Amino acid sequence: MPLIENGKRFDGRDLGELRPLNATLNPVKNAGGSAMFQMGDTIAVATVYGPMEVIPAFMEKSDRAIIDVNYQMLPFSTDDRNRPGFSRRNVEISLLIQRVFESAVFVEDMPRSKILINIEILCADASTRCAAINAASLALAAAGIPMKDCVASCAAGIVEGQVVLDVAGKEDTEGDVDMPIAYMPLTDEVLLLQMDGIITKEQFSQMTSMCIEGCKKIHDFQKKVLLDYKKE
Repeated sequence: MPLIENGKRFDGRDLGELRPLNATLNPVKNAGGSAMFQMGDTIAVATVYGPMEVIPAFMEKSDRAIIDVNYQMLPFSTDDRNRPGFSRRNVEISLLIQRVFESAVFVEDMPRSKILINIEILCADASTRCAAINAASLALAAAGIPMKDCVASCAAGIVEGQVVLDVAGKEDTEGDVDMPIAYMPLTDEVLLLQMDGIITKEQFSQMTSMCIEGCKKIHDFQKKVLLDYKKE
């Protein structure tokens, strides 16, 4: 079965179309702030605690807060059950997300403190780090953590020679290139850009532009979720 046929992808989307988005604020009541973010069948839940005391004290920073991120994919999140416990991939993605939010949060306003972000992937159908960043951004906003702007994230890829937005399912496993981006529209900053595969300059430019437009749509969705929650 071809992944792209007559300009349509295997799930019926256009090449530059996002999967359906869904989000819930504060599903975890004992956290400072929490959010569930869903992109198609990929579901991430983020919880935020803090600002809190740094323990042990020698790890605190006198001029800013530290951000600690724990990302993990739950054993049942994929078709093949994940082995619980330490994962080098989870550690890598945790550090990437930490760096994203160190650039977005006003850490200088909260010296000698720590902000803890826990992210769990309940269901993985590609773009898990993008869903994780989107969930964490909403959770931070729900916790009242001061940020420059909400961070939005999505991925572009090359499937059967064509550039597509929001890679999903077989496009991830059988596609040629995957490039996730985290973007902050207010300051027009790209906070994360990763890529595997080899592409031309023209393809890179097209993928970057497509990703940023996708992030802007996700950012609009995040704002709507926050405003609707505030009204309720």
